[in-house]
Order: sequence, then C-alpha cells, then structure tokens
Amino acid sequence: MTEKAAQCYCIRICQKQSNTQVETIRKIQQGFPVNNTLNVNALESVLTTLSDARNSLVFITDGTNITTSFHNAFLSRHPHVGLSAFEVSHGLDANTTQAQLSRLISQARQLRQVSWSVMVVLVSDDPAFLTAFAEWSFKGRLLVWSTRLLAVTRIPFTRHQILHKTFSSMNAMIMTINDSSKEYSCRIFIYLPYTSPQQKPLLLATWTPRRSLVLTTLLPLFPDKYTRFLQRPTLALATEAFHVREVQRADPSGRRSDHTAEYLAQGMNFTYRYVHTPDGTSGSKQQDGSWSGMIGLVDRREADFSIGLFIMSESRSEVIDFTHPMLVQYTMILGGRGKPEVNAWSFFLPLQPMVLLAIVISLLALPILMYLLSCCQHTENRGGESWPEDTFTMLRVLLQQDILLSGWRWWRRIGLAGWMLAAVVVIRSYAGNLMSVLAVRHIQQPYQSLRHVLDDPHVTMVWQTNTPNVQYYRSVGSGIYREVREAEEAGRVRHHTIAELFNVISTMVRPGHHVLVNLDLILLMMIDQDFSITGRCDFYMSRERFLPVMLSMVGQKDSPLVPALSKRVFSVAGAGLYYQWIKTMIPNSTSCLNLPTRITVSTTLALSNLWGMFAVLAGGHAAGLLILLFEIVSKAAGRWAMRMLFLTSLLCEPEAG
Repeated sequence: MTEKAAQCYCIRICQKQSNTQVETIRKIQQGFPVNNTLNVNALESVLTTLSDARNSLVFITDGTNITTSFHNAFLSRHPHVGLSAFEVSHGLDANTTQAQLSRLISQARQLRQVSWSVMVVLVSDDPAFLTAFAEWSFKGRLLVWSTRLLAVTRIPFTRHQILHKTFSSMNAMIMTINDSSKEYSCRIFIYLPYTSPQQKPLLLATWTPRRSLVLTTLLPLFPDKYTRFLQRPTLALATEAFHVREVQRADPSGRRSDHTAEYLAQGMNFTYRYVHTPDGTSGSKQQDGSWSGMIGLVDRREADFSIGLFIMSESRSEVIDFTHPMLVQYTMILGGRGKPEVNAWSFFLPLQPMVLLAIVISLLALPILMYLLSCCQHTENRGGESWPEDTFTMLRVLLQQDILLSGWRWWRRIGLAGWMLAAVVVIRSYAGNLMSVLAVRHIQQPYQSLRHVLDDPHVTMVWQTNTPNVQYYRSVGSGIYREVREAEEAGRVRHHTIAELFNVISTMVRPGHHVLVNLDLILLMMIDQDFSITGRCDFYMSRERFLPVMLSMVGQKDSPLVPALSKRVFSVAGAGLYYQWIKTMIPNSTSCLNLPTRITVSTTLALSNLWGMFAVLAGGHAAGLLILLFEIVSKAAGRWAMRMLFLTSLLCEPEAG
C-alpha cells in the first residue's frame, strides 16, 4: 500500500477479497494495540448513527504509525465499506507537504463530485498538518455542506483554535481522544458559526467503553448549524444607500421596516448590520478580475450575504452563490406623460374614413343614377335636368342649405327624400360625436416598445450602470439589442447608478427627451418616490416587456449559509409575502398604474383647440379667391382676345376692298 514519499495513494477495499487479503487483515488485526481497538470502537459508534448505504468514506492521514494502524484497523472491521484513503508522508518539509495536500485536495474533490454522499475522516495528531489541511480544504473547495468531516485527534480542545475558521463554517466535528487517564474516553465537539476562536466549542457527545456513545445535548451528530443559529450572531448584509433610504422613508424610526431582513433574522436567529458599497452598484467584473459593488463585498467576504435582489448570471455565479429565486422580473420603459391636449383636427374624427368615402361615393353615384333614369324618358319631358345640377342639389342638402324643387317629378322627389333622411342621420351623428371629441384631452405616451425608442432619434435612453442587461446588449451581434449598442456608440445611451435614478427621472425623463430602461420593480420604486413628493402621476410604463430575468439574493461562494437562506426564500416566494412587502414599502406605486390616455374636461374651447377648423376655412377662402382671380383673368383675357380680333378685322377690311 505504500508509494513514493512525495505522493498520495488511494485504495478501495471491495466486499469480495482473496484469501491472501483476508489472511493479511487477520494478521494485522491481531497485532493492534488496545487503544487502536478502542479508537475504532468509538469511530464505529459515531459512523453507525449516520449509516447510509450510499455513503463513501474518505480517510485522510498524515502517515504516522498511529494513524496508519488506526486506518488499517477500521478497514479490517469493515472490508465491505466503499472507502478511499489518502496519506501524506510524515516528516517532510513545509513546501513538500503543501504540494501533497494540494494534490490530495484536488483528487478528493473529484471523488466527492462523483459520489452520492461523502464523509471525510481526518486522523492526525500533528497541529501543523491539521492547520494545513484546514487551509487547503478551504482554498480547494473540498468541503461543501453535504460533505461531513470528522477530525480524530489526541490534541486537547484548548489547542483547536487553529481549526476554528474551517470547522465553524463547515459540516464538521472534532473527536478528541483522551487515552492518558485511567479510563479511556472520547469527546465530540463542534464549532458554532460566526463565533470567535477563543470561544469554547459546543460538546455534542461523549464515548466511553462502558457507556458507549452518549449525547450531551438535544442536537444530533452533525447538526444543521445554519437553519437556525444556536447562538445569535451578527451578520453583515451588503446593500446600497438607495435601499437604506427606502427603508427609512417607509419607517422613519428604522425599526422593523426591512421586512425581508427581519423575516430572515427572526427565522434564523441572527442580528444584522448593513455594509454599504462605495459605488452604489450591484456589481460588475473589472478588468483586473475583481468585482465591484455589493457582489464585490460578498466576494471579498466583507459581507456575509446581500439583502438586495440580483439578476442571476453565469459570470456572477463564478464568485458568489445564488439563493432560490425570489422574483421573475422584466425590463420595461419609463417615459414622461405628455400634457392633456386637444387634437386640432378632431373634427375629422367623428366619422371614420369609410363613412366619409361612402358619402363621397353617394354624392357622385346618386346624381348619375338619377340622370340615367331621366334619359329613359322622352326628350321633351326631361325639362332642365342635368347631372351637375343634381350633384350640387345633393351637396346643398348635406350642408343644410335650402333648395328649389320646381319641375321635379315624383320619383326624383322620392330619391331626394331618401338622401335627405340619410343626411339627417349623418349630420346629427357627426354633431354629437364632435361635441364629445372636443371635450376629450389626449395624453401622449409615445414610447411603448424598444422599437419606438430606437426609431426616434431625439430621445435618449438611460440604463442602470453595469447590470447584466447592459453587458448583454453590448455583447450581442445581431437583432434589436445590437441597435441599442449602436445607439450607445452614437451617444443616445446614458448610464447611472440606482441612487442617481430619482434625479434622472425628475430632470430628464419628465420633460420627455429621455426614457428610463430598467426592471419593472425599480421603475415602480421611482414612480412611488415621485408621487409621494409631487402627488402627480407624470410617468407611464411601456406595454412591452423584454429581457426576463430571475432575481435572488447572493451569498459567499460555497457558504452553507446560502442553502439555509434558500429554504426561507422559497417559503417567502411560495407564499407571496415578498409582493406584499413591496406594496408596504412602496405603497404609492400602484396609484399611477393603468392611467387613461384620454380624459374628459368641461371647459371653454380655445383657439389652440379649433385652429384646424379655421385652417380649413382659410383654405376654402383661399381656394375661392384663386378661382375668382382665375375667372377674372380668364374673362379679361377673353375680352382682350376679342378686341384683338376686332382690330385685326378692321385692319384687314380696306385691303380686302
């Protein structure tokens, strides 16, 4: 089983073994000291309480005689157990030991990834080896919460502070062997999370040959230390100034207004303090590989988790862990509502274009039909009937002017009466609808989609700084989001932090030459703040929703706190509590939803409302004047032509004589 001194080795004992293997194990077992047998008995008592056919055991030793015999003794007792053993040669220099540990952690991690569940048993009496293993297992991400770690050592617990950092944050226990007294005994401890290294570990159980394993608390072995903390630690919550302002605005006293933080704190038994990010952003990856914003605080372990909601993305998952999704959000457009206006050409609106077309066709078709019917009569009985005259008669009826019906036959009078009835219905309908239209004010909401914004070169978009959505449209190579990137290159896109957005909507979006593009939850917060201050609904949200994302809280990479938070987040999202908390935190956000685009007012009409009709009147007079001038000019030209002909004839008469 031995290999080169600078290497680790891995062995697996299967259930079926050859006679030579069984004989070797029997010889080894006969030579064990009594203490090693007791060690194995104590270890068996712990492992049998956690028995699972799918568990794989991983022994890690430092290569000393005591650890090797301890490991071999357990193998002889349980030859059927799926087991892997790693040994680091003892007595080497620090650099070689670290190199071996690095390879060991890498191989053990690969084994963990292909196993259903793993329990790591670390056996060593060397404080330096235990310290190095704790450091490298933390760096190499060997131990996740589903992997249990049991450290077996004879070092007294007063010297275990070196293991506090790793063992307090992992699913780990320490079994201390005391074989110096008259009665052999073992004690099992755990370090509670977020405690100081000087604090004593919690005693879970004891083992003696006479009483076997005895639990000293109501907790089981390998308890879930994060679902509800046994002691009440103080956790650091990453946030930005905008969130704190919203909390203080909802409750100036600052007590019990952050519903999410209070729910988690009460359910998991912790207190919290806020850690603010300097740049006020959620976080983005920098050129040097570091992260800014709240994600940077969590990645650098300056904060335990962030209370804010983050867009789940692949790049962020490399440095932090996401909890269960809290919300699904869409990106929308926030624009400034226009002022109520009357359409100056609204006198065309009461009748649809098809109705107007039908009236024009009737004015042309009915006189032609009446003229054709007149042609069927004898010429001497038609009187002075003509198609242009009938057309002008129909038009005079439509314009409510008087007409003269001398010499009209009975069938023509019946046709005219039908036209007059139709004209009365059209005229009355037009007058009633026109009164309604003149009382309606139209509120402009022009930007209902991203296409509308891109097609208007006079509007500028405002996006939140360094969000995954910004990174996305900067990376795409085709489609409408590529056009957004081209608009950014043309200077039509600006970026601001979330703390600056309120000033942006007040000074830029309200006048109408800017629009804000962000998640609908952020836009609701902006509308709520503005309505609370001004009491007006000056903004609207677009009908189009795009770029759907999932939002969740974030925690440190591989932190066992994240799965515990996910359980709470799942219950909050499933019960719909978060939406209720949003309504409580931003109560005025719904006051400006589903606003009408038309309003009815009772007021006098100004020239600005009716200038279209006066324009038509002026256009009619101008057309009449042009026709009058044409007639005058044409008559004058005719007279001049007649005079020229007369003069020409006078000059030509003497020659003819």
